[in-house]
Amino acid sequence: MDRRESLKALVIGSLSSGVILSACETKPGETAKTGAGVFKTYGRTPDEVERDETLAKETFFTAAEMKTITVLADIIIPKDDRSGSASDAKVPEFIEFIVKDIPRYQVPMRGGLRWLDVHCLKTYDKTFTDLSPKEQLAVVDQIAYPSTAAPELSQGATFFSTLRNLTATGFFTSEMGLKDLDYQGNKPNVWDGVPADVLKKYNLAYDERTLAESVKPDDRGKVMTWND
Repeated sequence: MDRRESLKALVIGSLSSGVILSACETKPGETAKTGAGVFKTYGRTPDEVERDETLAKETFFTAAEMKTITVLADIIIPKDDRSGSASDAKVPEFIEFIVKDIPRYQVPMRGGLRWLDVHCLKTYDKTFTDLSPKEQLAVVDQIAYPSTAAPELSQGATFFSTLRNLTATGFFTSEMGLKDLDYQGNKPNVWDGVPADVLKKYNLAYDERTLAESVKPDDRGKVMTWND
């Protein structure tokens, strides 16, 4: 299983995906946006809209922190021949909003970003975003898996796990991520009644009223009635 498939399993397995994916899917006539104005399109109450708009106008991460988050998110979900990268799906903006919406993320995220730069300065004498792509991947490999990370890197591993979860959630609940999942959502269907062979097996049948109200005229001959 490749990285993108693993992340799909993570986000679907850890979230109530049917609710989240359908809630985040862009509806006909709506425009997916970022920043102020984005929250008026998906059925929020007036108080919720006002709060979300206020949070969207605030800034938590510095430009340098957002640059680091963007690099990390694109390492976690890079662009491939199926979809764009995490940053293409506006995942950094999603993470910026989440830490304002759920403040308990603020200290772990800011502290983790600070830890990452200090670790890189000690190792390479450069901050994370100043490293070469090869060096960045080497650092990420050190903290990508909490079960194998060195004890002295446990803070970094915890931070990266949180960032990975937020990245997967942000990507696979975006319009791009929904297309990547090939999520179809709920679709209308026509119920044509229980097949005649099943009714016969259990000695059951429809009365004429049920047939008239519930089964399409073209299919009435395919199901058994009380007169059969």
